[in-house]
Amino acid sequence: MTLGQLRTFLAIAATGSVRAAAEQLVVTQPAVSSALAALQREVGVALVAREGRGLRITAAGEEFAGYVRRSLALLEEAKEAAAGRAGAERNRLRVAAVTTAGERILPLTLRSFRTQFPDTEISIEVGNRKRVWDLLVHRDVDLALGGRPPAGLELVSLAIRPHRLIVAAAAHLDGTDGSWREVSRHDLAKATWLVRELGSGTRSTTEEVFADLGLTPATLTLGSNGAIRESVQIGLGITLISADSVAAELEAQTIEEWRFGPLPLHREWHLVARDGEPLAIGARHLLEHLAAGGLSGPPSGGDGTERFHLTPEGVAVISGFASA
Repeated sequence: MTLGQLRTFLAIAATGSVRAAAEQLVVTQPAVSSALAALQREVGVALVAREGRGLRITAAGEEFAGYVRRSLALLEEAKEAAAGRAGAERNRLRVAAVTTAGERILPLTLRSFRTQFPDTEISIEVGNRKRVWDLLVHRDVDLALGGRPPAGLELVSLAIRPHRLIVAAAAHLDGTDGSWREVSRHDLAKATWLVRELGSGTRSTTEEVFADLGLTPATLTLGSNGAIRESVQIGLGITLISADSVAAELEAQTIEEWRFGPLPLHREWHLVARDGEPLAIGARHLLEHLAAGGLSGPPSGGDGTERFHLTPEGVAVISGFASA
């Protein structure tokens, strides 16, 4: 089996079709089909099966894909390690972030980071919670920025930053402060709630709030924070959202915060790496930058700009880096 065949198989696994895989790899569809057929002959089992107009990865294929991802990632790490031994370690930073963090936290952080490390090659992937953790576990990125990492995975939080999840509603221009108001359970129950797609961490937390408060409200699913912010401002509904995501709208008083019972919820952003593995130079530089007080996004309802604080594990990484 060749690296080309393995990369073709992963493209099919990710896209679910020969056509989409060919577009992603910038090759012809017959080339994709030929590579897949040759790989399946060598492995000796069916890795994919037809499903409608697309392809479905079989159970054997899913198992095989996991090994392929790890193998290709290890090959890439081997190249980086060899380059490092030769004194030419590639200075790049690969980060995956959930939507809010990718839109509102990383840009300001990276602006100050690039001032300190202008030669770093940066790539950012933004997606929902499941996508972000998959990218980190499969070694497609070096760091992930999101909520608390899932249990059962060999991941470690290197830095933490507080934030709040608030109920955001269209501002009522009635002469009051306009930043927040106390509401009743009835107000929450009768409102239409705007929620993110399945797989979003905020969607899961919203459903937990419904269960805790005994709410069964009408819901409307929207696929992005931007769509939700605009919909809240025109009065289409209310939503549970990070205060980071609506900081500008709260400041402009086009959105107000509703408070009731346990709301708002106090949460943390986590900068996460794979446990027990050395960080690439770009990731180490980002951690060093945060340790020095690098800007970490807009205010999150606290006093002044919120910043990341290194965990003991993060401090250990910095200490090791500093003495290297």
